[in-house]
Amino acid sequence: MLDFIRISCAVPAVRVGDVVKNAEEICRYIEKADAEKADLVVFPELSLTGYSCADLFFQQSLHDAVKVGLHKIAGCTAKYPHIHAVVGLPLMTNGKLYNCAAMIAHGEILGIIPKTHIPNYHGFYEKRWFSAGDEIDEIYFGGTYFAPQSLFEIGGATVGIEICEDLMGPIAESSYLTMSGAEVIVNLAASSEIIGKRARRQDLVKNQSAACCCAYAFCSAGYTESTTDNVFSGHSLIAQQGTILAENEKQIDGDYMITMDCDLGRIRADRLVSKHFDTDRDMFVRCGDEDALRSDGLLYPLRKLPFVPSNQAERAARCEEIFNIQVAALKQRLATVNANAVIGISGGLDSTLALLVAVEATRQLGKPLSSVYGVTMPCFGTSDRTYQNAWELMKTLGITAKEINIRNAVTQHFADIGHDVSRHDGTYENSQARERTQILMDYASIVGGIVVGTGDLSELALGWCTYNGDHMSMYGVNGDIPKTLIRWIIETVAQRPEFAASKATLADILDTPISPELLPPDAQGKISQQTEDIVGPYALHDFFLYYLLRFGFTPTKIYALACRAFKDDFDGETIKKWLKTFYRRFFTQQFKRNCVPDGAAVGSVGLSPRSSWRMPSDASGRVWLDEIEQL
Repeated sequence: MLDFIRISCAVPAVRVGDVVKNAEEICRYIEKADAEKADLVVFPELSLTGYSCADLFFQQSLHDAVKVGLHKIAGCTAKYPHIHAVVGLPLMTNGKLYNCAAMIAHGEILGIIPKTHIPNYHGFYEKRWFSAGDEIDEIYFGGTYFAPQSLFEIGGATVGIEICEDLMGPIAESSYLTMSGAEVIVNLAASSEIIGKRARRQDLVKNQSAACCCAYAFCSAGYTESTTDNVFSGHSLIAQQGTILAENEKQIDGDYMITMDCDLGRIRADRLVSKHFDTDRDMFVRCGDEDALRSDGLLYPLRKLPFVPSNQAERAARCEEIFNIQVAALKQRLATVNANAVIGISGGLDSTLALLVAVEATRQLGKPLSSVYGVTMPCFGTSDRTYQNAWELMKTLGITAKEINIRNAVTQHFADIGHDVSRHDGTYENSQARERTQILMDYASIVGGIVVGTGDLSELALGWCTYNGDHMSMYGVNGDIPKTLIRWIIETVAQRPEFAASKATLADILDTPISPELLPPDAQGKISQQTEDIVGPYALHDFFLYYLLRFGFTPTKIYALACRAFKDDFDGETIKKWLKTFYRRFFTQQFKRNCVPDGAAVGSVGLSPRSSWRMPSDASGRVWLDEIEQL
């Protein structure tokens, strides 16, 4: 189950007062929404009559027509059993008139919601005609439940309804609805257009969907409602958790429909953590519907690199923000322990970013850059390219640079433990990593420093680090940053004037294949051991990691999303292969993550055992791996 719901906002060409025509238009859009496989279609406020009827709302003939039109729409939904329609209409009951929304499906009116807050300002005079819905406890209208604050179950999704002004007050009705379990809010509106109001509606919907951790569909009356002094723009938006997913483009619009998928899985995952939402409250009536949702989620926006903003300006801003957090954290640690920064420089991405952070932290502390100590430690697998880049980077940054070749020390170590140097196994690789860490720790004692760790989030997720080797440091600056984002941070900060001398070297480092360089290079001195050939593409692993940790999605859903996001890059079998590798390594490597050093938290996804992720080291991944086998 992928847990998506498809929502349409339909703005028909309403003819004010012509209920017969309006009912026909609503039915036409119900048919259209069904053709787009929508689960829910929302219409504007009072769309059956037109919002602008004014004193015509007092006419019995209009209300007789409303009853006929309402049942015509109900009959229409009987033809389309998978769709639910929310229609705006005026209803008289118990001697009062209410501005209402009707939830209609399967040929039936499932429930009627009256508007709670009745505006009477700036050209709106609804109190002339309508009573407030909060005057009602619960009544029935023609056998249909009629009450404010009702919730509807649609294929397992909980839907709440508010009407226009119900959103505008200091505490919106949707706040109460979502606190009682509504995952989706629909708002039937007739919002007139004046200068700046479109932006205000965008902010309201976006912010309310964020505060309520919900999907929010806002559907407003179109331009054909424009009479007398008011112009209606037909503004519609579909948002989720602070992001606008779909919106009509024209400033003044009508006779159109927008459709978008919303991810209920994200909403449920965040609510599970936040504890603000209580689905057990009794004050809200729930009208159930057992039909399964049919959305496949194909309309929901999806990025290959979920950690990396796709917009260039947003990406640059995000990278600058992360870099500043890293710098502030390391600066505080260096100042607290009154130490210099010591870093092992390999010429790869991770050590490059850590070095840039250390240089900037030292600069902000007012200390000479020579108090940053970079150590390059070539051995069996070091390529000419990374060796030269390591030296060039240290030189252009103006730090204290040192080379310690570890070949003889590692060879002696092999002799001591009885390992054949020609046997290129785990011992061969891990001994180099541990020798480098030992050197850095001891050298830090000499120069009054602390070892700044370079390992990143992606490596921690896969356990792609040597225990007590590159796994260990005295402060880790990259531990919360995925591999797919690190290159963008380097590219962004490389544009800073203070790093101008290193710009060319940084560009070449960004172009270098990712490798631990623990196996000998090829005959031409080039890198022979590429990490992604061994553990898989970091783009895939970061994708898996994001949806596993951020939302707790199942392997089935993650696989479906990955197949869609990477359809031009990998076939399904390849994605399944690396998904299995990811889960296997993720579950078996927790013991490494349980003892990582301190490091700056920078995002909503992390693996620090102190602030982000707590997991038993010996947990079994069988349930997850068995699910992958069934894909």
